Amino acid sequence: MKIHFFIITFFLMLSGFSRAQENGMVPVKEGTFVPLYGASSKKPVLVKSFYMDVYPVTNAEFLNFIKKNQQYSKSKIKGIFADKSYLSYWKSDFDFGNADSKSPVTSVSWFAAKKYCECQGKRLPTMDEWEYAAMADEKKVDARTKKEFNEYILSWYEKSKTYENKIGQTFKNYWGIYDMHGLVWEWTSDFNSIFLSGESRKDKSSDKNLFCGSASVNATDLMDYAAFMRYAFRGSLKAQYSTRNLGFRCASSTKPKL
Repeated sequence: MKIHFFIITFFLMLSGFSRAQENGMVPVKEGTFVPLYGASSKKPVLVKSFYMDVYPVTNAEFLNFIKKNQQYSKSKIKGIFADKSYLSYWKSDFDFGNADSKSPVTSVSWFAAKKYCECQGKRLPTMDEWEYAAMADEKKVDARTKKEFNEYILSWYEKSKTYENKIGQTFKNYWGIYDMHGLVWEWTSDFNSIFLSGESRKDKSSDKNLFCGSASVNATDLMDYAAFMRYAFRGSLKAQYSTRNLGFRCASSTKPKL
């Protein structure tokens, strides 16, 4: 009886842990990678261990946030925090219209995304964290040299309205994260930090990167077209911008509370 009780308890614990992972965040272990932009040389950049949301934030989740923070609703948000495209597909402040509740929320400004994450006790991932987690396929931490992996990403860029799909329908990568590719583009905390006048990554502390771009540093791999498109897209953004194919997910430096 004791053995049976132990076995049942053990599997219940595993089941609970699995659900916590699938519905929350997963750990991404420390590692290094060479970013496409932002380094004065091709030396690897260290990314410390962090946690990342398994899925992008959905319409339903963002609606719950707005109900508690109505200053970020469609009609009340200030112009300095969002442009006129903010939540443009929503019918009203508390109605996301024909969009699916489990589809990623888009047309959200950097300011709104940042506030959402803060209200969850989290933050937006840095660009290095996002790129580091996104270079993994189902089995490898770094799949950037795999032809089929890059073809998959580039083929997604050619598709339209993928933001209408539900979360969790793309592949689950090495870290246990879904939808890094194949659903929506995503905000990062320092999305435009590479487009500064200087070549030093230390310039990332400057807030001007959130509002306008400048000269970029040299790319480390001109053949990495998929990454180039991501960096170029980020470089075109300002913090108050919101577009239909741009969503976000949260990250955390410490273990999230279940």
